[in-house]
Amino acid sequence: MNKSDLVAALSKETALTKQVAEEVIDTVFEAMSQALVAGEGIEIRGLGSFVVKDYRPYVGRNPKTGRNIDVSAKRLPFFKAGKELKERVNSKKP
Repeated sequence: MNKSDLVAALSKETALTKQVAEEVIDTVFEAMSQALVAGEGIEIRGLGSFVVKDYRPYVGRNPKTGRNIDVSAKRLPFFKAGKELKERVNSKKP
């Protein structure tokens, strides 16, 4: 499912037009992005949680040349599926 599929599903399930549904989805995604940039976690019951993980710098290796390279510290978003989502994915019913 991509964003346009999500917009279509939201407009179909509600009385919203596709344009309004897209604005709603954009607003939700923007709020989630801003929270992650600020270092806050996001928890959506029944779905899972989003957190930002900090990774320390390390020495990596260029697979093509074999030379060592320094990889700088970074922060990356991480999603952890919730119990309900895991159970639904693993159930026999679609």
